[in-house]
Amino acid sequence: MSGVTNILLVGVGGQGTILASKILCYAALDQGYQVKMSEIHGMAQRGGSVVTQVRMGDQVFSPVIDPGEADMIVAFEQLEAYRWTHFLKPGGVLIVNDQKIVPLPVLIGAAAYPGSVLADLEQKVSRFVALPALNLATEAGNSKSTNVVLMGALARFMNFPQEVWQKALEEKIPAKLLEVNRRAFEAGYNWQA
Repeated sequence: MSGVTNILLVGVGGQGTILASKILCYAALDQGYQVKMSEIHGMAQRGGSVVTQVRMGDQVFSPVIDPGEADMIVAFEQLEAYRWTHFLKPGGVLIVNDQKIVPLPVLIGAAAYPGSVLADLEQKVSRFVALPALNLATEAGNSKSTNVVLMGALARFMNFPQEVWQKALEEKIPAKLLEVNRRAFEAGYNWQA
C-alpha cells in the first residue's frame, strides 16, 4: 500500500459497523501502518446512521475522509450505500450488503424506499460488489455476523495476508463466537456473484 488508503464503513445502529472497523484497524496496525479512525454515531440506537472513517498508510495525519476521497466504501445496507457514494473516488470499490433496513420516514409513510438502489449504484460505480451478507451470515451460523461477512468481502481488495485477518478476528471477537465468525469471514471472502 502506498500513500494513504481511505475506507468508509456505513450502516445503521446495531449492525456492527464499529466492530468491523476495529477488525480492519487491527489488521492494518498488524501490517505496520499508521491508522486513524473516526466514528459518527448519530441516532444509532434508534436505527440511525453509523459512519466510520478509517485511514491507513505510512503517515496519516487526520481521521477525516473528504467527499470523493474514499478508496473503498463498505455499506451494511442499501440506502446507506446510496447516501454515501459521493465519498467514493473515481475507480474506488463499493461493497454493499443487499439488505434493506427501512428508515422511520418510510415506516410512517412520509417517504418511500427507492426501488432501484442497487441497479442505480451499479450504473454509477465501476467497481461494484453487492452481496447477500445477511443470508451468508445466517448460513454461517449467526445473522449478527453480517459485519464479518462484509469484512471478508473487503479483505479480497486488501493486500493483507489471511493470517492477519484471522489474528484480527481472534483479537476482536469473543472466543465463544470466534468459529462462527471465521465461517462468516470466509463466506464473504469467497462469495462470487
